Amino acid sequence: MALERRRLGKSGLVVSCVGAGTNRWGAHDVQRDDVVETYRAFRTAGVDFFDTAELYNKGESEKLVGELTKNEKVIVASKFAPLPHRVTESQFDRALDASLARLGRPIDLYYLHFPYSFVSVCTWMERLARAHREKKIGAIGVSNCSARQMRVAANVLERHGIALAANQVHYSVLHAAPETNGVLDACRELDVALVAYRPLAGGKVAGSAEGGTAQTAIGDPKSALHALLDKDEHVIVIPGTTNAAHAAALTA
Repeated sequence: MALERRRLGKSGLVVSCVGAGTNRWGAHDVQRDDVVETYRAFRTAGVDFFDTAELYNKGESEKLVGELTKNEKVIVASKFAPLPHRVTESQFDRALDASLARLGRPIDLYYLHFPYSFVSVCTWMERLARAHREKKIGAIGVSNCSARQMRVAANVLERHGIALAANQVHYSVLHAAPETNGVLDACRELDVALVAYRPLAGGKVAGSAEGGTAQTAIGDPKSALHALLDKDEHVIVIPGTTNAAHAAALTA
């Protein structure tokens, strides 16, 4: 697969159309050396978009991503989790500062991890916009948001002169909800990237790198990724793996 470059909306960031999901990096049952080799395989293939979050293995994923990308010209995304007990600006600031400390590098794209919160999407966007203005973060995205929530977020950010960069959602050939629930249409309308997590259906695609062994009629994992990328130029996929051979096969 020749890794095409795609825009993260109107943020000014351009990344490889295949990125790397790192939700298993730093897990207790994953060897560090395997992650290092997986990272090298992705980089050799031209992948320069690495996605992590504070929730991934209690921050261990952020630590590994930060360590591996520290002196690399790559785009790193992380996420703030608006957990039920997080409602104040100071709690947001502490979470962001902790992510920055674990990464030890800039956050190029910072997402609201999910919209399920006592605090509105509007309020979280105001806080993200402030962090952007303070140069703590680069581009701003949302994750697991509906088309309506995307528009709300985009409107708030627009008032601050900031473009909504991306909506990261579950999207695969076996889970094509973004094509019917308005999210893909909203990405087109607003010029926002649709970043697809679990693009190999959590391992249900035959021989995929995301775990599991179930065989399906989809064919090989590369074809499954192509099927999503061919849907629209706004789509970017971030398969997750801790296996260097899998990483190389997905990006060959």
